[in-house]
Amino acid sequence: MAVKLKSSNSFWVINLTPLIDVIFLLLIFFLVAARLDQSERELDVPLPSAASALPMVSEPNELVINIDKAGSYIVAGAKLDADGLERAIQQAVADNPLNLAVMIRAHRSVELQVPVTAMDICQRCKAGYSLSIAEEES
Repeated sequence: MAVKLKSSNSFWVINLTPLIDVIFLLLIFFLVAARLDQSERELDVPLPSAASALPMVSEPNELVINIDKAGSYIVAGAKLDADGLERAIQQAVADNPLNLAVMIRAHRSVELQVPVTAMDICQRCKAGYSLSIAEEES
């Protein structure tokens, strides 16, 4: 048996009022934002200058000191002693005096004095440092 549906003469009507409201709000927002952006570019502001500013060097902004099981310092693939480590840190501080961060990564079986010596050298060279102990065997 076939189902009969009533056919009506009413059509679906989409109410456009909320859509028009949203479009006008977006239009007002972008007009106001564009005007503010334009007024900021038109301001003639004399910028300050510094005569004794240091050059900003982005590389190397982080110096990594690895300490292996034997207690050797490894910086950029080169094995160094304590004096060589101090020279490397002094050079890194001279290259980047404001943004240098030294990361000391020590093997977990190394004697405690070895990373403490590296931290002491960082303090003498006025470089900020952080210490991490490697958990995995390598």
